[in-house]
Amino acid sequence: MVTALDVLHTYWKYPSFREPQEKIIDLILENKNTIAILPTGGGKSICYQIPALMKEGVCIVISPLIALMNDQVKTLREKNIKAIALTSAMHQNEIVESFDNLRYGNYKFLYLSPEKLQSPFIQEKIKQLTINLIAIDEVHCISEWGHDFRPAYLKIPILNELHPSTPILGLTATATTTVIKDVIKYLNIPKANIIKQSLVRKNLAFNVIHSEDFYHHIQAILNSTKLPTIIYASSRKKVKTISDYLNTKKFKSSYYHGGLTRQEKEVSFLNWMEEKTPIMVATNAFGMGIDKGNVAQIIHVDIPFSLENYTQEAGRAGRDGHKATSYIFTNAYSVASLQKRFSNSCVTIDFLKDIYQAINQYFYIGYGEIPKYPFEFDLTEFCSHYRFNILQTYHALKLLERELVLLFDENLHQQSTLKITVSPDAILRYSKRNNENIIKTILRSYGGLFEHYIKINESLIAKKTGSTKVMVKNILTKLSKDGLANYLHKRKTSKVQFLVPREDVLTIRKITPNIKHQNNIKLAKVNSMIAYVKNEKLCRNSFILNYFDEKSSSTCGICDICTNKISYDYKQLATEILAIFSIKKSWSSKEIVNHFSVDKDMVLSTLQMLLDTHKITLTSQHKLEKI
Repeated sequence: MVTALDVLHTYWKYPSFREPQEKIIDLILENKNTIAILPTGGGKSICYQIPALMKEGVCIVISPLIALMNDQVKTLREKNIKAIALTSAMHQNEIVESFDNLRYGNYKFLYLSPEKLQSPFIQEKIKQLTINLIAIDEVHCISEWGHDFRPAYLKIPILNELHPSTPILGLTATATTTVIKDVIKYLNIPKANIIKQSLVRKNLAFNVIHSEDFYHHIQAILNSTKLPTIIYASSRKKVKTISDYLNTKKFKSSYYHGGLTRQEKEVSFLNWMEEKTPIMVATNAFGMGIDKGNVAQIIHVDIPFSLENYTQEAGRAGRDGHKATSYIFTNAYSVASLQKRFSNSCVTIDFLKDIYQAINQYFYIGYGEIPKYPFEFDLTEFCSHYRFNILQTYHALKLLERELVLLFDENLHQQSTLKITVSPDAILRYSKRNNENIIKTILRSYGGLFEHYIKINESLIAKKTGSTKVMVKNILTKLSKDGLANYLHKRKTSKVQFLVPREDVLTIRKITPNIKHQNNIKLAKVNSMIAYVKNEKLCRNSFILNYFDEKSSSTCGICDICTNKISYDYKQLATEILAIFSIKKSWSSKEIVNHFSVDKDMVLSTLQMLLDTHKITLTSQHKLEKI
């Protein structure tokens, strides 16, 4: 009989399971519903992949991120395990073919988003499959108290109706008691087994640095080790600026953010993984699903939005068990910046109404109508047309997506490229006869056009020249036809799909209470994060454990709070210990520990320090005496 350990050896080549992977797997093999809270790097995917391989049928994996789904499928296929991810980029015939493979082709895993699950067609196809396990990744998203609440998760229990006897496994890295209760309630699994691994990471030191000059400190931190480091920043521009600065200082750095092309992301990621550039500067778009054990440092130059986000990102350090450190830089400006970022990310109800009405007008959607097919969508062009702020519009569209009003898929973005094939003089002579303003603006805006193919943004050019995107495209197409340039036009393939009939104000009114409630929850999380960086008394590790309802009676001893206390408290305690030898000559270590109402480990460490510095001695009767 094949065991779970046999499967681990065969496909993963690991000698043994991490705690508590095997316990979770055993529960699934016994068809018991389970919720597993494992810290970042705890090996959550193995907990559903191994039992699914051991049972007949297909495992459904609900995941919120397309990139993570694709990464998981790629990894499984490299192990010769058949897996499929259903994404919004797939056509109907591709979906039908995928389900045929799942039904007849010995495929073991079906990955899909909670939004994709809402399709009646897909539900019917799932009903026809033999399902051996329902695994829900990032299960905290089902709770409005989770740090990334997605209403679509509330629809996941449809799988219970389609396959009522199939066990459910919910997985997350961080969850408070309130979130766990919501998960049990909304998944309708009242007797679920809760497996919660402690968040304590004895090898990870949490530090907060109060400084205005993070560049100075970063260089000192990076000089302390040559091992891989991740530096998180809040904006794409800042990520590139920091990476460029570090490279000028002879630190080998890559950068990563959501605006890069797939190829650019892959090159940046690979260079970091292979440690050609051991420093990765990134937005929070980087890290999900990353499995690199020897990351020694995580540095946040900006304060994260929540302790949930922070512990997940910091937890990417020290997965190999060696000493690792997390740093957050803070000052009055960074706290104000966090509050401003939060404020900008909170979409007002009035603005949401404007966006919803405008996007319906943009695609000529009639009142009460719900189009059957998605529309190609250019966010920049839309915002330019209606004079909306791009970032605020993006947040509004993601909010409408979260509330299941529409789907906004921005993952398929491509950019056009241009290369000038004649001399600068020739192109300037041509421009005098053919829209000089547009051509000169292109030449001023993009360097290297005469040597390489350069990515260009037609919408941005149109905005700079006061023209339209169509006019810019026509000029570039004519340039190419006249033999002066090679222009490769690639349409932006972001998509919008409407999920409810157009009702304008009524649609927004229905979701208004949810939005206000969510904004209040997010504000509470931001305030907890600010309290964390301002805290100067409580052990950092204890602060985090308390937040996640995990009580701890001892301090970590390695965070900045603990190490700052040690320099004073140990000296004070040593003085007090030496003083008690005036009461009696000899003491046992146990007697001294009982004499002081402080942490036992602290007393023992101080005694060792006094022994090492020859202030006290150990007699042949194992008693301590003052020298």
